[in-house]
Amino acid sequence: MRITRTWRSLTALATGLALTVSLAACAGGSGTASDDAPADTQGDSRTAGQGASDGAARSDGGTLVVYYSATGNTERVARIIADATGGDLFALEPVDPYTDDDLNWTDENSRVSVEHEDESQRDVDLVADTVDGWDQYDTVFIGYPIWWGIAAWPVDGFVEANDFTGKTVVPFCTSASSGIGGSGDQLAELAGTGDWLEGERFSSGADEADVQAWIDGLGL
Repeated sequence: MRITRTWRSLTALATGLALTVSLAACAGGSGTASDDAPADTQGDSRTAGQGASDGAARSDGGTLVVYYSATGNTERVARIIADATGGDLFALEPVDPYTDDDLNWTDENSRVSVEHEDESQRDVDLVADTVDGWDQYDTVFIGYPIWWGIAAWPVDGFVEANDFTGKTVVPFCTSASSGIGGSGDQLAELAGTGDWLEGERFSSGADEADVQAWIDGLGL
């Protein structure tokens, strides 16, 4: 009888654990929007800006990969670019981070929805908008998700704060369906300096081979 009770207890425990794992998996996959609208955690990474020791140590001709990530997809592509080019990463982080509720584009009263409707609300202060050793980078990749057909506006502050004179600037974006459109041209106009190349859009599931092929075709 004791063995039977023990077996039933173990069975109940195993069932409970399986249910817990299942619910956690479901919760992790819900409420996530595509890259065409905002939804994300702010991914951090090795950067050239925090302490900027990497940037300061680089010789002329260095590559910098700047990005704002909206669902983690842009960060993933940025890391592939940095690995392929030997470049440094610089993550753009808002001083007032976007919460999940802020990023709920289906709610007309959410932060991003309000910012989308009122351009005057899109001035997003960043933890850092300049990079130590900036003059040592000749090539700057700038990555972002597409929000309502344009570059996610947290990128704007970085573009406005820096002088891209003498630099080759390569925009890239991630999106589940929208193309890069004129987002690169809009950023180039905002910057007013730099040699801006035509950008590239990557799907949410872009793999390393796709990104590498694009980099190879740039001829940098």
